[in-house]
Amino acid sequence: MSTLAHTMMTAARPVESGLGAPGDLDRYPYAEAPGAGRVGPPSWEGVDTDLGRVGRRSTGSRGRGLHGQLVQQLGQMIVSGDLGADRPLVPEEIGQRFEVSRTVVRESLRVLEAKGLVSARPNVGTRVRPVSDWNLLDPDIIEWRAFGPQRDDQRRELNELRWTIEPLAARLAAGHGREDVQQRIADMVEIMGHAYAQGDAITFSRADTEFHSLLIQLAGNRMLEHLSGIVGAALQVSGGPVTGCDRPSEACLGHHARIVDALAAGDAQGAEAAMRQLLTVHPEVERVVPAPREH
Repeated sequence: MSTLAHTMMTAARPVESGLGAPGDLDRYPYAEAPGAGRVGPPSWEGVDTDLGRVGRRSTGSRGRGLHGQLVQQLGQMIVSGDLGADRPLVPEEIGQRFEVSRTVVRESLRVLEAKGLVSARPNVGTRVRPVSDWNLLDPDIIEWRAFGPQRDDQRRELNELRWTIEPLAARLAAGHGREDVQQRIADMVEIMGHAYAQGDAITFSRADTEFHSLLIQLAGNRMLEHLSGIVGAALQVSGGPVTGCDRPSEACLGHHARIVDALAAGDAQGAEAAMRQLLTVHPEVERVVPAPREH
């Protein structure tokens, strides 16, 4: 029985993800430093102060209550340009505007600094950093760019990066005999098949994300594995024809199944070719990232 046929015969299983822990909260002075230069007060007009409604999706900051929601709100405002480079962020003003505690503001600013979006220095205060300082590989920033004014550039850049990462990962994965991981990858395709048959797009998407993460893990390259979050973010924010599985389809399932078969056979070239086919299901993608010519 082929892998694709077998995908229609199993029940869906949950896919889990982990979250990092918050760190120290005491680096940020609560008051603006005396004498600090000011570009101008932030424009908070139109900002949703009900933090329970903040954020269309969430990735790295998910599940952290008010802190995570404030990170989402401020991060989206910075990435969208509503809070421009070198704009001072006064913790007191943020706390008053969003009706949150000092601790929530400090922790949120700490997270944004780790992402390269803001900097906090003595006698200067907290300021928005230029785009050149942002960690553009951070899953949250990928998400915020994908749903903001830079959405077209973000999705194109993600697809170009995936085209570089995933065919290589598929080739390397075929050379590793880790049957346990290979089985988990095959399980994800089975889940996708079942979800497709049931019209369950959410389960399909989760299994698809896990499939690609496991494949990069199987490649055995720690630097590639470090980039697996980028692929997951790319799949989650896909809102246009930039990846093979922006929506469930039989063609998408077939390409995933061929990757599984190539891995099982130790066929590195076949796995790489199947991944390239998966990434070019849509003809629009070929115009963005053309496949390399055969020699």
